Amino acid sequence: MKTSHSIKLPIFTLFLSLIISSTTYSQAGWNPELDSDCKEAISEMKKDAPKLDSYFSKAYGYAIFPKITKAGLGFGGAGGKGIVYQGGKATGESKLGQASFGLQAGGQQYSELIFFEDKGAYDRFTGGKFKFDAQASAVAITEGAAAVAPYQDGVAIFTRVKGGLMYEASVGGQKFTFDPY
Repeated sequence: MKTSHSIKLPIFTLFLSLIISSTTYSQAGWNPELDSDCKEAISEMKKDAPKLDSYFSKAYGYAIFPKITKAGLGFGGAGGKGIVYQGGKATGESKLGQASFGLQAGGQQYSELIFFEDKGAYDRFTGGKFKFDAQASAVAITEGAAAVAPYQDGVAIFTRVKGGLMYEASVGGQKFTFDPY
């Protein structure tokens, strides 16, 4: 009897191709559709968790990923694109990628907001080699949530589920790129 491994590899390859193709973007400059999506995601997060206002007023900068698509069945992955801000001004675009293996099934879309406590944390992120290890964690925003997260290694992370069948606040294994404007 054949194992299902011969079926899983092509499906996984197709899945990763779809994630990668859905997260590509122009590196030439400003993306008005992404900007609009980012503003809408921030508005929704603030509506659900008003305490985020204090993070926006005190943080050195932040990155917002308005739509991250995550799916998995044994093997999994996630991808999305966003905008990085410093001093209230957009400084560039970022791409997020994640691959995973383990007990997982389903899919979801969510928004992710990363605050940079200081210039050092911002500079690490915009250096283009930033990643979260398996120990990083996020606070999941739900309607009426307190939404308070301590800074860990200079970053505070918030997620807001948009829909789907998976729910987790873990962001372990994420890698980011940064393309300045």
